[in-house]
Amino acid sequence: MHYLDEIKMKGQKANPFFCLMGIVPVTYGDGKARLSMTVRDDMKNGEGWLQGGIYTALGDEAIALAIYTLLNEGETIATITCTTHYIRGIQEGMINADGEVVKKGRQMIYAEATITDANHGTLLARCTASFIVRS
Repeated sequence: MHYLDEIKMKGQKANPFFCLMGIVPVTYGDGKARLSMTVRDDMKNGEGWLQGGIYTALGDEAIALAIYTLLNEGETIATITCTTHYIRGIQEGMINADGEVVKKGRQMIYAEATITDANHGTLLARCTASFIVRS
């Protein structure tokens, strides 16, 4: 079964990492995707802020879901690079990751994600990534 079909049928349960992190697929289509997640205490660093790797993981997943909406039958992807620019920390609440494909070629895809505070829209981080397309 295609990943997008599984997301439609199972939602969060289609991706074990979504279940682990409490990530919810909100919207996806036409090279874009939004994921949401509640910040939990077990996701924080020693200073009490959301740990930076969580931003990267959430951004990477939002980008991947956005890419899947543009793939042809039989194509899969793998992350080659993912860079996260941390802008502001968060200690509690809900965050959104909005992934968007910037350019899709035959073998490479470039995409970006923004991670924001869901309540205030404050920009928290920005991810840029490149993926390889495999047939």
